[in-house]
Amino acid sequence: MKIIKINAETPEKGKIKMARDVLRNGGTVVYPTDTVYGLGANIFSKTGVKNVYQMKKRSLDKPVSVCLANIEDAEKIAIVDEQIKEIMQKILPGPYTLILNKNENVPSQITAGTDKIGIRIPDNKICRELSREFPITTTSANLSGNPSPKSALEARRELNNYPDIILDSGSCKGGLSSTVIDLTVIPPHILRKGAGIKKLLQVIS
Repeated sequence: MKIIKINAETPEKGKIKMARDVLRNGGTVVYPTDTVYGLGANIFSKTGVKNVYQMKKRSLDKPVSVCLANIEDAEKIAIVDEQIKEIMQKILPGPYTLILNKNENVPSQITAGTDKIGIRIPDNKICRELSREFPITTTSANLSGNPSPKSALEARRELNNYPDIILDSGSCKGGLSSTVIDLTVIPPHILRKGAGIKKLLQVIS
């Protein structure tokens, strides 16, 4: 395991590349988001995703969300109509998990066999750069059921096994978990109130 200090405002390209290479090869990386620290694996790596579940001691019947670099990437793994895209453009990047209908290319391993997928495009340059070449998991870096970690140190203490790399940019500015909204139903249904809830309610009202 390597702990790497990284600049949140201007992430060093070499450090991002190192972490992305680990993810590409089936490894795991702890990284900051705009809410809490997340645990990442390449969603197309069965080994990487399996390790995420094991490290969190997470039940396989519980899906994990996906971190993306931009809205265009969402259209590659999920069904995004014009109404959904309009909502996304108003709130992203931001502290939201959007539940969408998945495309066929998404591994069932991360969706617990369902036809839906949770996506995040956080207001954090580090995780968006990590996911620029392929989507990565974005589940909180803690044992399932425990409080979400706000720092790299908390994440290191929490997980069942050590990840390959921890990217440490200091404490997350938010601390609250993301707000989760299901956009597969009309009207959209809020599943969890968290960071950014006031702005979201204004957008969907």
